[in-house]
This record gives sequence, C-alpha cells and structure tokens, in this order.
Amino acid sequence: MVADSDMVGIGGGGEPESSDSLRTFGAMVQALREHAGLSREELADLIGYSKHTVASVEQGRRMPDMAFVEGVDRGLGNTGALIAAARHLGRQPGLAAWFRRWAKLEAAAITLYTYECRLVPGLLQTEQYLRALSADQLPPMDDMQIEERWAARVARQQLLQQRPNTTFGFILEEQLFVRCTGGAEVTRRLIDHVLEISELRNVEIQVMPLVQESHSGLAGPMQLLETPEAKWFAYNEGQESGLLITDSKVVSVLQRRYARMRSQALTMRDSMSLLHRMRGDL
Repeated sequence: MVADSDMVGIGGGGEPESSDSLRTFGAMVQALREHAGLSREELADLIGYSKHTVASVEQGRRMPDMAFVEGVDRGLGNTGALIAAARHLGRQPGLAAWFRRWAKLEAAAITLYTYECRLVPGLLQTEQYLRALSADQLPPMDDMQIEERWAARVARQQLLQQRPNTTFGFILEEQLFVRCTGGAEVTRRLIDHVLEISELRNVEIQVMPLVQESHSGLAGPMQLLETPEAKWFAYNEGQESGLLITDSKVVSVLQRRYARMRSQALTMRDSMSLLHRMRGDL
C-alpha cells in the first residue's frame, strides 16, 4: 500500500518528520503545563486525551488536532495563545514524502476531484475505517504510527469545512462499501459519515455501480485539482509511490476521463439512495 492521505502504509521516505514549529509548539505546551503545576497525566485527564498524546505533542512528534489545542488552552488559562500558535504549525503527520507536494496544492485548491476504486478516500474516512485498514498493513504498524495517520486524516478533512468555496467531487466504486472492510458496524458508520458529508453544499459524491458496461476509469484511481491561478494538476498512486502530474496534456486526458465517469456513475441523488439501501442491508 501507499502512504498518502488515503492509504495507511509507509514506504521509503514515508515516515513523517518533526519540524521546528512542532517542537516549538510542544515546548510551549510543556512550559504552560509545568507553570500550572500539572503532570502530563493530569493535563490528559483534564482535556480528555491520553498522557501518551500529550507527551507526543510536547515532544514535537505529533500534530495536535484543534480539539486538543482548544482543550489545552482552556485548561491552561484560556489565553488564546496556543490557538494562535497552532495556526503556524508546519507539518502534516502521516503523509508520505511523495504525497506532501500534492497536499500543499490541495490545501489551496478551488476544485478537487477524486476517483477511487481501492478504498474510501482519506477525506471521507472514519477513524474506525482507518484502523481496520491499518490492521492489515504490512509491515505492521505500531499504535503511534496509527495515531499519526489518523491525525493526518483529521487535519486534511478540515478542508471540507474550512473551504466552503472549494468544490470537492468524489466518484466512489460501489465495491468499496460492498467489501465491508472492518465489518458491518464499521461500514454502517462509514456510510453514515459519507451521507453526512454529502449534505455539504460544496461536496458532490457519486457512486459507480458494480454492474457498469461502460467505464472510463478502468486504468485506476486519480485525483485532479485546480489552483486559484486556474492551473490543473493530477496525482496518481501506486504501491509505495505517488506521481504528481504537471504535464497539461496528460492532465487534460485525465480530466476528460473523469468527466466521462461523472456521466457513467449514478447521479448524486441515486448514489445517496443506494448508500441508504446498502446501510439498511447490513
């Protein structure tokens, strides 16, 4: 498996690295905690996180999510300083080296299209689904690696809410849900989450049915994005690798394929109806 936003493996160069901003933020949390006379375990109990998470953030090894930052800020004086500092954190944990260039483009994109035939994309994943994927990862992952990757999902998924003027389009193969990765309950929660995300005005989700005589995406998954400068890029993945495509001719071919798939997949309304039926059958 590859190690980007959607997959959970790690390859050469795939380990997330720390950064000066993360280490500085962690030191700030530790200094405020010690000034308040709290141990890591006491702070963890106060904000509803584990002491291991607190330790990882203080040591600059983990990107904190906003719930963590806001909880620590409230617990240590409610000054707003940590919230302001968190805006300058410079690492996305859990992202492989080959994916980071795409992730930077993605964060500023005004249009983002994703076709996926292997697994539900990271922007739509639930924690239970990611953990089910992680259970089959080879080489095996430890708890910290899994936590890092879930933190990466949480950070990326904020794009859906924080960029209401960005269009997000997804074409998902029906088999992704039929496979029932992680079991029936994990799949039910996943479908519920996808249905909830589909209600956002800036999100379009279509399902490609299992039986489809004409399919323009048989060459594999793809991602496309448009920058504020109206430039288009594409991204394709293989095992332990990823390819950022900047050649406008190649990107144009992929755009045409994606456009054709939009006409071949179920409409958004029919897609949601199908997901509701599938959930009821679980």
